[in-house]
Order: sequence, then C-alpha cells, then structure tokens
Amino acid sequence: MNIALRYAHITVNDPDESIAFYRDALGLEVRNDVASGGFRWVTLGSPTQPGLEIVLSEPHAGRSQADGDVLQELLTKGTLSMSVFSTDDLDATFERVRASGAEVLQEPIDQPWGPRDCAFRDPSGNMVRIQQEAKE
Repeated sequence: MNIALRYAHITVNDPDESIAFYRDALGLEVRNDVASGGFRWVTLGSPTQPGLEIVLSEPHAGRSQADGDVLQELLTKGTLSMSVFSTDDLDATFERVRASGAEVLQEPIDQPWGPRDCAFRDPSGNMVRIQQEAKE
C-alpha cells in the first residue's frame, strides 16, 4: 500500500497577493484557480517535482461564518502552522524571496539538527521556512 500527502492548505487573506508570493518569489506554478460562492481556491505546485501541491484559500472559504472568524483571528495573530519548503540552492532562493519584499524572519543559517534554512512571512503573515539538506 502506498500513501502520500497530496495537498496542503494555506490560509491567506488575499489570494492574488499570495499568488504573487508563492508563484513569483518561490517559483511555484499555478495549477488550478477555482471560484465558488465569492471565494477562490488556488492550487500551486513545483514545476520540477510533481505530487504535493498547496492550496491557497481565504479563512471563510467553504467554512461557516463562525469558523471563518476564528481562522481569520488566528491568521491575523500569525499563529497558523508554518510551511516548510526545500531547495537545492538556499542562498539563491533566499535572495530571490528577499528581493520580492517578503518580511525576513531569519537569514540562512546551519541548524544543529542538519539542514541549512531561512524563514520569511508570506503576505498574510504565515511563516514560511525554506531549507537545504546538509551537504555530506
């Protein structure tokens, strides 16, 4: 039996602003953009690695008003789960994302548990970490 994660959802305030970050700064490509009930679900994936894709949606998309309100509050606080991406050239990726104007939380450093990584906030305040596996 094979099992693999297919989609990871990231809650954002503004899909267009977030597309610019995830597509233009991180280099993902838009795979699908679906509108329904006044909301959008935008799917992006890596052009070099098929499989896992991320889905951007607003807090109230497909949720009750109460649930959307709670999710919006957590998003505003910056307390939703972080996303971790990997790259084969952390320094170049860092410079590309920094040049996009994203808020830098941590410049590239070697972590004691192995990878070299950095961290940013996306336009909605979600933490995005980017790592490169340790060289052997």
